[in-house]
Amino acid sequence: MHAATGLETHWAQDLQQAATQLREQAYSAVVIDQFLLETEPQEADQLMEHLGTAFPVHVNFAVTNMERLLREVRSTLHRRKREECAARRAVLQQMHSEMRETLTALLLSCELAMSIPDMPSPAAEKIRAIDGFARELRLRLQVS
Repeated sequence: MHAATGLETHWAQDLQQAATQLREQAYSAVVIDQFLLETEPQEADQLMEHLGTAFPVHVNFAVTNMERLLREVRSTLHRRKREECAARRAVLQQMHSEMRETLTALLLSCELAMSIPDMPSPAAEKIRAIDGFARELRLRLQVS
């Protein structure tokens, strides 16, 4: 498995040991024997609770050969990578949106503050500087 995926591989004697390992370390994928899931439902539930970000790969070792197991694991790792990329893009888009909203509110506040009559000159200069920084940030967000 290690040679085929390039990832560190660990073995567990039973579902309880696997759950312990999952609590102690993060994994990309977890290969689980379907037979154990069916015969030890409580331990299986405990294992599933501790998967974290690991993708489960359910196989029947009685009928699955190594070649098929490797295909299943590679496919799962590929799917995990695609989903992680999609999640990162969604988070970045959300952050950009929130930053644009905050910058718009900041620019509006600067405009309102600069329209105050008889504002002391040092305060007006500071507000103009803040306005300039906010506009620069907004431009950078539009480029990225």
